[in-house]
Amino acid sequence: MVAQIATFAFHGVEPQSVRVEAQLTSGQPAFAIVGLGDKAVSEAKERVRAALCAVGLGFPSKRVTVNLAPADLPKEGSHFDLAIALAVLIEMGAVAGDSLNGFAVMGELGLNGDIAAVAGALPAAVAANEAGLGLVCPAACGPEAAWAGGEAEILAPRSLIQLVNHFKGTQVLSPPAPGAVIDAGTAPDLIDVKGQETAKRALEIAAAGGHNLLMVGPPGAGKSMLAARLPGLLPPLTPAEMLEISMVQSLAGLLEEGRLTRARPFRAPHHSASMAAMVGGGARARPGEASLAHHGVLFLDELPEFSTPVLDSLRQPLETGDVLIARANFHVRYPARLQLVAAMNPCKCGFGKASGRACGRGPHCEQIYQSRISGPLLDRMDISIDLPAVTAVDLAGPATGEKSAVIAARVARARDAQISRGGATNAALDDAALQKYARPDDEGAALLSRAAEALALSARAYTRVLRVSRTLADLEGAGSVKRRHIAEAISFRRHEEQQGAPTALPETSQRRSMQAIG
Repeated sequence: MVAQIATFAFHGVEPQSVRVEAQLTSGQPAFAIVGLGDKAVSEAKERVRAALCAVGLGFPSKRVTVNLAPADLPKEGSHFDLAIALAVLIEMGAVAGDSLNGFAVMGELGLNGDIAAVAGALPAAVAANEAGLGLVCPAACGPEAAWAGGEAEILAPRSLIQLVNHFKGTQVLSPPAPGAVIDAGTAPDLIDVKGQETAKRALEIAAAGGHNLLMVGPPGAGKSMLAARLPGLLPPLTPAEMLEISMVQSLAGLLEEGRLTRARPFRAPHHSASMAAMVGGGARARPGEASLAHHGVLFLDELPEFSTPVLDSLRQPLETGDVLIARANFHVRYPARLQLVAAMNPCKCGFGKASGRACGRGPHCEQIYQSRISGPLLDRMDISIDLPAVTAVDLAGPATGEKSAVIAARVARARDAQISRGGATNAALDDAALQKYARPDDEGAALLSRAAEALALSARAYTRVLRVSRTLADLEGAGSVKRRHIAEAISFRRHEEQQGAPTALPETSQRRSMQAIG
């Protein structure tokens, strides 16, 4: 007889079905686990042996062979422990052979027989529900697994002996209740930012259309303050988006007590982050910051201080909306439909040529500093603005502008219009939908053609101007893209010097360029 129990291996957010097989045979006592498991799987032998002894069931003095099938599928993690232990118990006769029919099992065993929390309970519960199975998971993961819904039974024992007694009928495990749903917290108000009215406008447009935003300005100009206030402008997550994000967070072990949140993710990694930390990877190919910011914002402060390979690794996710981590024996895909918001100083000394200050690092400080950012990455920024230094007059004066709540209401209306029209934000529209919904009027098309020639816009930059123009029309409630929308969208494109190094132009230079275009 061979005992068999269903479980899952995680490759990206898609659980792969795994069958745990256990067999007891006569011979020299031994415990072998085969099936292409990693170090954590091989160490399960000692955890399972100790847990069975701790709960008084003992470990058989026979040759125990456990196979994780299919044998050519890599298996990682400690969540196979519980399935291995139950398969052995079925072979020993301590648990009825049909007790676990219709269940998938996951959980890590402690040496005292307790079942510890593991990552991935939510995607495992969703996959089990789709397969018509129930799920046995740790008690700490029960509220998370209960969010999968459906009619599948969820068992969430605290210890191995509780589960054994449940199947024997001497104890009944109640189904866990879903965790709490946390409303979006109160973010800092945009009205607290003094001055920078152009930047506030750009932030509203970026929030409304999900556009990438680059802010360039001297220290103290308010770049980080503006970025911190972006969450207060974003609409709450839809149920489908919440489920997608929660599955990624579950795999990363970030769902505490099964609590879900309606707030969009806002990730702000330090500039020392590695490529694996940014886009995912490592020995177990975990999701990175780009995937944890799925349907939310990835904020990169001090952009040129990030490693160039790390920044360039974001180029593909910004286009495709996902991350593909390739290894020699497997490929892992994580979702990464994110909004990139970045901030930087114009040069290493912090102030740049426009400030009028003398730079002690030489005449090419600004050019060298900004050349750390590749042209293709800059090309993917929908909105790129220069922030002037905040003056003492601005700081001493009263707060001006609108409160975040007022702007958030406009953003919500604009996003609702986008979703009802094209099924996605303007930043995420496919090319066909963009041509259909963002076609400008004749005057706007003529202006865009002149701008594309005068500013040497790439094909990507051309389409991104159209996306921002469509968002401007949505904020205004206009049915079509007009010339004024095209003109404002173009004004949010920073220029490049003739030698190709990215540089920030003062606001007066931007106005002169727009006048030259017409």
